[in-house]
Amino acid sequence: MKKILSQIPRQFILPIFILGGVIFGLGAYTLYMSRAHSYLSDDPKACINCHIMTPYYQTWNHSSHAQWATCNDCHVPHNNVFSKYAFKAIDGLYHSAVFTVKGEPQSIRPRYASYGVIMNNCIRCHTQLNTEFVKTGMIEYTDTKKGEGKACWDCHTQVPHSKVSNLSGTPNAIVPLPESPVPDWLKQKMKK
Repeated sequence: MKKILSQIPRQFILPIFILGGVIFGLGAYTLYMSRAHSYLSDDPKACINCHIMTPYYQTWNHSSHAQWATCNDCHVPHNNVFSKYAFKAIDGLYHSAVFTVKGEPQSIRPRYASYGVIMNNCIRCHTQLNTEFVKTGMIEYTDTKKGEGKACWDCHTQVPHSKVSNLSGTPNAIVPLPESPVPDWLKQKMKK
């Protein structure tokens, strides 16, 4: 460390440490206020940290899937923990960038990579149905794009979000409010 500091002019050392502290502090504050830790869980309430997702939370919550599946059960890969969190990170960064610049469409739909994951998860959960009862078997989303079959949602249009699930279609979506980021000790100080 001394070797690095000896190469920097003396008058720049303090401003560099102050700037580094400000950047670190703002980064930590952003992580805390965005509830970044909640995205590591499987709790569907993490999705409604962004108010844009409230219609999707509400339609899921009122669907038959709510008692059996969380958002992550359908929307992230389950082949291993690394691909799960890598996929969540890529999707999360994409969502946060789009939402930050207010570039989201009225009706949010999955990205192309997400369609394959969602379809694989439909088949993973409904394997017995697909193999023993209706005998559709395993089909990849890429096969549906070639016209060699249908995606699950081509027939099951209302599962679990429905086609009316969008920002203006459910304007008064009632969902649990995210917890206040204000620590309890600060709330107590503010009361005095």
